[in-house]
This record gives sequence, C-alpha cells and structure tokens, in this order.
Amino acid sequence: MLNGITEKIDRNIPLDRDELMFLYDREDLDLLAALAGKMRERHNGRTVYYNRNFHLEPSNVCSHRCRFCSYRRDSDTDEGAWTMSIEEVEKYLKDKYEPGMTEVHIVGSVNPSRDFDYYMEIIRTARRILPSRVTIKGYSAIEIADMCKGAGISYEQGLKKLMDAGLEAIPGGGAEIFDPGIRKLICPDKPDAAVWMEVHRTAHRLGLHTNATMLFGHIESREHRVEHLLALRGVQEETGGFDAFIPLKYRIANNALGIPADSGGIQEKEMEAIPFVEREADITEVLRTFAISRLALHNIPHIKSYWPMLGKDLCQLSLLFGADDIDGTINDSTRIYSMAGAEEQHPGLSARELVFMAEKAGFTAVERDSYYREA
Repeated sequence: MLNGITEKIDRNIPLDRDELMFLYDREDLDLLAALAGKMRERHNGRTVYYNRNFHLEPSNVCSHRCRFCSYRRDSDTDEGAWTMSIEEVEKYLKDKYEPGMTEVHIVGSVNPSRDFDYYMEIIRTARRILPSRVTIKGYSAIEIADMCKGAGISYEQGLKKLMDAGLEAIPGGGAEIFDPGIRKLICPDKPDAAVWMEVHRTAHRLGLHTNATMLFGHIESREHRVEHLLALRGVQEETGGFDAFIPLKYRIANNALGIPADSGGIQEKEMEAIPFVEREADITEVLRTFAISRLALHNIPHIKSYWPMLGKDLCQLSLLFGADDIDGTINDSTRIYSMAGAEEQHPGLSARELVFMAEKAGFTAVERDSYYREA
C-alpha cells in the first residue's frame, strides 16, 4: 500500500479513506513529514506565508452553547462578557490598525440581541475607517447562517448585502467536526455541517474567497477527522473556492468539555454519561494531523498553522509537516484561544519575528495579502 500511496502523491492523485487511515495510524513520523513535505513543495515550494493583520471580536455573547468554547457568555451581564457598540468598533479599528496591515479578521459570536443590520454596519464601519488595501475577512459560516435566518433572507441575499457593505472574504470557523454524532455532543444547537458547507458554496459562487477549519483533539476519532477532510475536499472539487485549511487544536481550559479541576460535585455515574476530555492532543498527534491534512487536501493550496493557538514553537515545527502559512502579526487582538488556556495570552508578533520563525525552520518567508498575492 505504501508504494501505491507514494506513486499517487507523485502523480497528484487523491488518496482515499483507507490510504489516509493507513498513514495516520503509522508510527513513522519521519515518513509522514517526507510525504507531506513533498506535497507541500509541489504547491508552495519552500515558501512560508505570513501577513500583517489584526482581529475584531465584536461580542462574546452567544446563543450557542458549544461545550468546547471558553470564549462565549450567556448575556451581557455575565462576568467577562462584552458587546461593542458601533462607536466602540470604530475606536477599536483606529486603535488596532497599523500602517502596512492588509487584513482585518472579524469573528465573534451569534449574539441574540443583535440583528443583521448591526453586523452589516460593522462591515461598513471597517470599510470606512480602514485603507482600501485592508481586506475585510468577516464572519464564520455559522454566524452568517444565523444572521440570515434572523433576517428572513437566503444565504445568497445575506452575503450580497454584506459584500455591498464591504465584505471581501470569509474565515473558516464554525466547522468543528462534521460528524453529526460528535456534533450532537459538543455543539448540539449549532447549525449542522450541511449548513456550514452550503454557506461556503454560496460564497464561492458569488466570488468570495474562504478558508476551512477542523477542530481536533477532543472526543472525535482519527476516522472522524479523515471524513471531515474528505468532505472539504469534495466541496473544493465542486467550487475551488477554499484558499486555505486550518487544523485547530482543541484547548482544554475554562470550557465544559474539559474535565473539571474539581469534579467532586459530579456523581460518578454522571461522569460516565458525559464525555469529557482529560488531556489535550500531544505534539506528535498535532504534527500527524497537519501531515494528514496536507495529504488529504491535495486540491486546497495552503495549510495554515495558527500560531496563537499552537504557540510559536509548535507552529514552527508544523512547517516540517505540511504547513506553509503561519498567519499574521495579530497585534494582541484576539481572545478566543487565550481564554481557552493557550500559551500566548496576548498574541502579537512583529513581521520580523514571523520571518525569523520561517527562516530558522529552513524556509523562505513571503509577506502576502489575503489572497496569497505578495504584499
């Protein structure tokens, strides 16, 4: 089987489910690195991409109760909750933007007290405040699906309105794991995988660039991950609209999916009935997953290693297992992973530091815009 897999990779023929599982379960990390590296070089040579960007997270009040999420709050009265006014959004954009930046990444929550007009006005404000060279990448497919549902409009109608306001690209969040059984346990009230994929299909049809993600390292299996990757590959075969795939490691702190620090108040029988995660995926599992992602997604050009989630060292190591993008400068503008216990509590790197990360791993750093054009 290994000879057949190698031949397929050499000829850029898609690997099937059994072949991917065969590789996933092998202990030989050197082999995975070599195979993923071969495919990576076919797509991107020895280039590592980065950009100058920042995030805007307008609210963390959310109607969805995902068990893996450390970010959300039930209401604005909860400790640690926030919801920005448009005036606050404007001030934040002015404070966080720095000359040379080429992207603002806008995601947050599905706030039940905010309507479609609020989210559209955020995009309008960003377009008015920021230079034209700054791409507005905004709202996960789940956020878009919910805001369209609330407004009583189709995904196409909603996306067109957002595009008219200034939206230019869509991030990949909200995909989690597509398997319905796992989804029922970790995010039971979130729209299903079919909705996530349909929003992205619609976006691609309208000419929007989008990314894709997978949340891994919780209660899912390797088989679930491979099925998720194959589903994304299928959408890409239809539309060709995904620019990048980002494997997102589940972080255990401050959410309902992790084993409580003090579980004395939970009965033993109840503990058995509720799936908890005792520990995060280790380094080898993370690297293995990056390699399998690169090998499964022969038709998605970029694999992004999101350093605020992985930490700088593991992000750098992932470049040897198929990743070719290390995201951007961030400018201490996201709290989603810091609230879940990530090492980077105030994520921010200079462009020089990102270049250093790539070059120390043996690659050539190239600054890009949101469409992987040299900036």
